[in-house]
Amino acid sequence: MKRWLLAVIVCSLVASGCSRYKKVTESEETDSSRKEVEESAVKVSAQPGKKPVKVKGIYISGYMAGSEGMEAILDKIKGTEINTVVIDVKNDDGRITFAMDGAPTVQEIGAEDRCIKDMDALMKELKSRGLYTIARVVAFRDPYLAEKKPEWALKNQDGSLHRDNKGLPWVNPYRQEVWDYLVEVGTQASVAGFDEVQFDYIRFATDSSMNQVVFDEKDTRGRSKTDVITEFIEYAYKKLSAHDIYVSADVFGTIIGSNVDAQRVGQVYYDMAEHLDYICPMIYPSHYSDGNFNIDHPDTEPYNTVLAALELSKQELLENRKEGRKQAVVRPWLQDFTASYLDHYIPYGPKEVRAQIQAVYDAGYDEWILWSASNRYTWEGLLTKEEGEKEQKELERLRPTSSASQAETSKAYESLEGKVAKEEPTPESSEDKKPNVRKKPNVVIVTTGGSRN
Repeated sequence: MKRWLLAVIVCSLVASGCSRYKKVTESEETDSSRKEVEESAVKVSAQPGKKPVKVKGIYISGYMAGSEGMEAILDKIKGTEINTVVIDVKNDDGRITFAMDGAPTVQEIGAEDRCIKDMDALMKELKSRGLYTIARVVAFRDPYLAEKKPEWALKNQDGSLHRDNKGLPWVNPYRQEVWDYLVEVGTQASVAGFDEVQFDYIRFATDSSMNQVVFDEKDTRGRSKTDVITEFIEYAYKKLSAHDIYVSADVFGTIIGSNVDAQRVGQVYYDMAEHLDYICPMIYPSHYSDGNFNIDHPDTEPYNTVLAALELSKQELLENRKEGRKQAVVRPWLQDFTASYLDHYIPYGPKEVRAQIQAVYDAGYDEWILWSASNRYTWEGLLTKEEGEKEQKELERLRPTSSASQAETSKAYESLEGKVAKEEPTPESSEDKKPNVRKKPNVVIVTTGGSRN
């Protein structure tokens, strides 16, 4: 590892504070550089014939993509730094947004909604505008597939279909048939012309009713939640990479640095990163509880919250990087909505959006995607295409160089290790047995999905 990189990580982590997690709460709303930095912390696995793009993107729902409003959004994008669109291909209801004649299971269950009437025409338009295209595929939160194929769904002890606290059934992540269905959809996205498949909801539900779910040993075969989620990612990556398409995944930002959260949802950040081209932590400031990263109200400090989350991301990936193994490029989802449902929030406008983007750059990363469930974006917070290119060149020029001696770096790192050890979350089952362990504020985990905000 280069000295300057370690020094920057240590200094910035100490300055911003380590995250303070307790456990995942039941609150659930719906579930995005410089060469030396990439080589040290993240490394993309570029497929033959594909050229990586430093993504600056926005999310667009399938319904918007198929409506007259799409043209207005594309006109807004024109001339800005935005070079990417993430479009629903399999949405939060489990419906497919355009015709997939080559997908047998999609046809069998009638999953097509076809809100995008002419995908060929839309793709041609997007490519003519020079946009990188990402297909969003919602994975295990699939109420449509669960109803059509109940044998593939989560079941309660009495054999009934399990439903989450919103009344929605989920499919079983342990079922191979579900994996193949998702690969089928991703493959058809590639055929349609998408440059990348991005899986969302690659996890288990988190509400308390999950304790009623019974998993069959013939399905689990001794595998934990984290085992099977990572195995799915590896499986899907191998299958889809053969189609010359990039593969990415959305993950909770709160799993970074919190083993309790990781085990609850089944997402281990650094394990998943080994089997992806891009990993997309959702680090919306509104998703962190009061006190996280030693910030009283994270939503009111977008720059500090995003910077702290990404510094923790960098630390976790560096500490768990295996020799000879790639790690995905980190491409975070940022908040472009006002979280008025919080007790402590601020309106998000151009200043707040730009602050988050700046935090991404200051953390040593280059890519980001904005989330707005309503697809109403703060265009005033974006740069022109020319300004964006100029900013990128300036960032590369100003990226830090070594400024700390080896002795100073080692001392700081040892100090940091001690601090992180004290902040380690205790297993949920042992919290009551260890009253002297420092309690940490609850993390509010919010799912991604169509109303992610």
